[in-house]
Amino acid sequence: MASDLTRCDGPFPLVATCAFGLEAVARRELKDLGVESRVVSPGRIGFAGSWAEVHRANLWLRTVDRVLIELASFPAGDFDALFDTVSAMDWSAWLPPDASVVVTGRSVKSKLTSVPAVQRTVKKAIVRALVGDGTLDETGAEYRIDVAVIDDVATLTLDTSGRSLHARGYRTDVSGAPLKETLAAALVLLSYWRSGRPLVDPFCGSGTIVIEAAMIGRRIAPGLGREFAFERWHGHDAAAMGRCREGAAAEQLPALDVRLRGSDIDGRVLKAARDNAARAGVADDVAFETMPFEQIESSQRFGCVVTNPPYGIRLGRDGDAGSGRGGAKDQRGRSRGDKRPPRPHSPELDDLYARMPEVFRRLPTWSHYVLTAYPQFERLVGKAADRRRKLYNGRIECTYYQYHGPKPVEERKVRAEDVAAMDGGGGDHKPEAYATLVHATGGAAFGGLDEAATRRQAEEFAGRLRKRARHLRKWPTRRDVHCYRLYERDVPEVPLVIDRYEDHLHVTEYERPHDRDVAAHANWLDRMIGVVSETLEVPPDRIHFKRRLRQRGKAQHERVGDTGNRMTVREGGLRFWVNLDDYVDTGLFLDHRVTRSMVRDDAKGRRVLNLFGYTGSFSVYAVDGAADHVTTVDLSGTYLDWARDNFTLNGFDVDAHRFVRMDIAKFLDRESSKGVRYDVVVLDPPTYSNSKSTDQDWDVQRDHANLINWAMTLMTPGGVMYFSNNYRRFKLDEDAIDAGSVREITRQTIPEDFRNKRIHRCWRIVCPEPSV
Repeated sequence: MASDLTRCDGPFPLVATCAFGLEAVARRELKDLGVESRVVSPGRIGFAGSWAEVHRANLWLRTVDRVLIELASFPAGDFDALFDTVSAMDWSAWLPPDASVVVTGRSVKSKLTSVPAVQRTVKKAIVRALVGDGTLDETGAEYRIDVAVIDDVATLTLDTSGRSLHARGYRTDVSGAPLKETLAAALVLLSYWRSGRPLVDPFCGSGTIVIEAAMIGRRIAPGLGREFAFERWHGHDAAAMGRCREGAAAEQLPALDVRLRGSDIDGRVLKAARDNAARAGVADDVAFETMPFEQIESSQRFGCVVTNPPYGIRLGRDGDAGSGRGGAKDQRGRSRGDKRPPRPHSPELDDLYARMPEVFRRLPTWSHYVLTAYPQFERLVGKAADRRRKLYNGRIECTYYQYHGPKPVEERKVRAEDVAAMDGGGGDHKPEAYATLVHATGGAAFGGLDEAATRRQAEEFAGRLRKRARHLRKWPTRRDVHCYRLYERDVPEVPLVIDRYEDHLHVTEYERPHDRDVAAHANWLDRMIGVVSETLEVPPDRIHFKRRLRQRGKAQHERVGDTGNRMTVREGGLRFWVNLDDYVDTGLFLDHRVTRSMVRDDAKGRRVLNLFGYTGSFSVYAVDGAADHVTTVDLSGTYLDWARDNFTLNGFDVDAHRFVRMDIAKFLDRESSKGVRYDVVVLDPPTYSNSKSTDQDWDVQRDHANLINWAMTLMTPGGVMYFSNNYRRFKLDEDAIDAGSVREITRQTIPEDFRNKRIHRCWRIVCPEPSV
C-alpha cells in the first residue's frame, strides 16, 4: 500500500537541530513563527506541529540545520528489542514501497555499541514492516531515517530537510574558507543590529554575514530558493507548500535604507561575494570593497561590526573556523591553518588583533561582535567583552565576543520655527512640527574616557605648555637654537616628551602605568595631541607622534615607519637632516648639543674618531671645528649614508674623510694592527645591541671598560675621549680604565632646556702620557 502522508497530519513531535550554543536563538525563531519549543538536549529543540509547521520551519528558520519528525522513542537494551519495536511501527503511513531508505545512526552510553549493526537492524526492520519478506525497490524518493541510541533508549527521526538548511542556494561561489550561513545568521541575530542601521564585516570573505543580515533585514525567507526532501515524498501536499512559499514571498520588504558593507583585502573573494549577493536577491542592499581592516570607518551612528576574523585554522567543505581573509598566509598565499588547535602565538595574528581597538574606537557609537578561536583575544584587544558566548564553527570551539556600544534613545522636540505656528494653531499640532532627536546613552564599547579626569589633565597640561612656551620664547633665538626640548613629562599624568624641530613638533609617549584600555588610551592621546596643537599653535600635520616603550631585557628600539620623510634643521650654525616619522630617534640627539660643541672646540688640526657614529652629527661638528681628518664608524649602512648626506648638506668634502661600515670591535682590532692614532675620540655606545652582523651581544655596563681601554690604544698620548651613554643605572668602572684622567662632565653637557638632568652620563677621559 502506498504511503498516505495525510494520515500523518499531526500534530506530531518535531525536532529542530542546530549547532551547540545556538539553541536559544533557534527557540526565538520558532517563537516568532508562533511555535512553543524546549531544548531537549544540546543542539536539539523539540516542538509539536503538523505539516504546516514543517513547511514553515524549513522555509523560515535561519539558524537551524534540519527539521526532523520524531517517529518513535523506546527502550532498546538489545538488538531484538530494537528490531521488534521498529518492525511493529506503521511505516506505510510514511514510506512507499519504492522508498529509498537511508539509515544513519549513533550510539552514546548504550549496550548497542556497534553503530553499523544498529543501522542494519533498523533498515531490516523497516523493510520487514513494508514488504514482509520482500525487497524494497528503492527507486523512489529518499527518506533519511536517523536512529540515536542514548542510554539504551532509541529515538527514530525522519529528516524532512534533506540537504542541511545552511545551504540556502545562493552560495555557489565561496572563498577558501566560508562561514556556514546558519552560523552567520546567528551572529547577526545575537547582535544589536536592526534593519535601518549600518553593519560592517571587515573580514567578509565570500560575504556570508553581510548577505544573511540583508536577508534578515528584508525578511527574505532563507529557504525560499531551494527544495526540501519532503517535497519529493509521495503524498506530499504540494499546493499547501506552494501557498507557504507565496506567503513568504509576499512578506519580503523593499530594499534596505542603509546598505550593509563588507570588505576584505582579497579582491578575488569579493567577486564571489557580489555573485552570492545577487543570487540571494540582496545585491542592492550590500556593498563590497577591497580594503584593509585598518581603513574601516563610518560617519553613520549606532551600527554594528559583526565579523569572523582569521584565527589560524580552518575546517573543510561545510564551513571553517577562520580563514586567511585579511590575515596570516603562508608563502604560497594560502590561509594558514589545519584541523589542529590554533597555535598559541602567531606574530601576524597577534598584531592583527592588537590593532582592533585602534579601529573600533573610530566607531564610538557602534557595537562590535567578533567570533574567534584565537587564544587570549581579550588580552590582545586590552578589554574584557560585555558578553561571551561559546559557539562552534564546525568542530572548532569558538567564542563570540560582544562589546556593546551606547543605545540610541529617541527624543521628540518642537522645532523653534514651528513654535509660532503651533501657538496659533488652536492646539492642533501636526507631527511635522516636531523633530526627532536621537541621543546616545551609555559609554563607547571601545575608547570611552573618564571625561572629568581627562579634562583636568588636559587643562593642567595646557597650562604647563603655555608656561614653558613663555619661558623659552626668547632663549632659543638668543643662542641660535632651533631644536630644543619643550616639555619633558612635567605633568606626571601626561608622560609625553615634546621637542621642537624648527616649526615642527616631535612628540614621544613614554610608557607609564594607567587604567585606560588600549582604545581609550588612543583617544586620550588624541586629546593630548589636540591640546599640544591648540596651545602651541602648531598645525596637526606638523606634529609627529611616536610611542617609546620601555626597553626590557634584550629588546631594542626598531624602525617605526617607512615614509622616508626628511627635513633639514639648524644647530650651532650647521644643518642636519632629521626624520621625525620613521625612527624612535630622529637623527639628531638634542641632549648632546653642548657635547658636540665641546668636540668642535677640541677638533682643530686633530684626527677625530667617531665610534658608533650614528648619523654623523659629532663628525660634522668636528669638521666644522677644522679637524684635520674625521673617521666615522657604524655598522648601519643607512646611518652612514645619512652621515654623508649631513656632510654634503654643510658643503663638506665627503671624500676627504672616512666612513667605515664595520663592527666596532673588528674596526678597533684592524686599526690597532695598522698603528693608526687619533687625537679625539667620541664614544657614545648604545645601552644594548644584538645585531645579526656581530658574533657577540653588546652590553654597556658589562663591556664599557674593555671598550674604552681598547679605544685608547688608538689614541695619541694626551688625547681626549668623550664617553657617554644613556643607561640610567650605569656605573663607570673607573678602576678598570687605564687613563691619565677621568672626569665626569655630565652636568656641564646637559642643555638647560632639559628638565631631566640625567638624560645622559658623560665623561672626559684623557689618554695617559707614556711613562719615562
